[in-house]
Amino acid sequence: MKDKIIILGSGSSTGVPRIDGYWGRANKKNFKNNRTRCSIYIKYKNLNILIDTSPDLRNQLLKNKIKKIDNVIYTHDHADQTHGINELRPFFWQNKKKINIYTNSDTAKTLYKSFTYLFTKKSKFYNPILKINIIKNKFFIKKKENKILFEPIMVSHGDTKAYGYLFKKIAYISDCSHISEDELKKLYNLNILIIDCLKFKKHKTHLNYYEVIKYIKILNPKKTILTNLHSDIDYIKLKNKLSKLTNNIVPAYDGMNIKI
Repeated sequence: MKDKIIILGSGSSTGVPRIDGYWGRANKKNFKNNRTRCSIYIKYKNLNILIDTSPDLRNQLLKNKIKKIDNVIYTHDHADQTHGINELRPFFWQNKKKINIYTNSDTAKTLYKSFTYLFTKKSKFYNPILKINIIKNKFFIKKKENKILFEPIMVSHGDTKAYGYLFKKIAYISDCSHISEDELKKLYNLNILIIDCLKFKKHKTHLNYYEVIKYIKILNPKKTILTNLHSDIDYIKLKNKLSKLTNNIVPAYDGMNIKI
């Protein structure tokens, strides 16, 4: 599979199992319940793009044998999306040029404040490795003759505003509690929707199963993949529940490959 998306992490902010070994309702015997924090890798032609750098990034890239990253896009500034940022250093060493970061101004400020050394020269021994690009509207990521157009989709994530991204009739919305009517209009006619589905129960900052099903019925994408899955959700039980509705909605799992 040449042009593809890899689900690097399909889990919620604490992962499954949690650091204290708690699996919740997820069956630990099924490897698809072993979930690291949310992130995806996009391979298109000669482009190698990350969306978010989770705290599990090092192991995610090693597990999936990903050896090149050219650009990184961020959805928002929470720790489970950003705290793997230091792991990008080897890709700077490979390319001998700064890695482009694309995000909104609030996330950029947080990243710069928390990881200043990655953006500005703080020591004569270490060079900055990242370049921030503030985005508000559609933008291209290019490499030689190849390019992808991305469009940010502003969503509510509790009292935080986060970005989802639309590209090549694919939408990735990993952290979301509400999508406005104006943003929903951008999401019709999708080939693939990858979207937040934290729990079956109501949650203040994430979509639950019943809320996300309502959005899917409105948007009617050709295929939907549910991500950001909490330990309350077991892969097989969720898959079986979805199969009673349609064959076009499936749970995500770490290492899942999706053809572009």
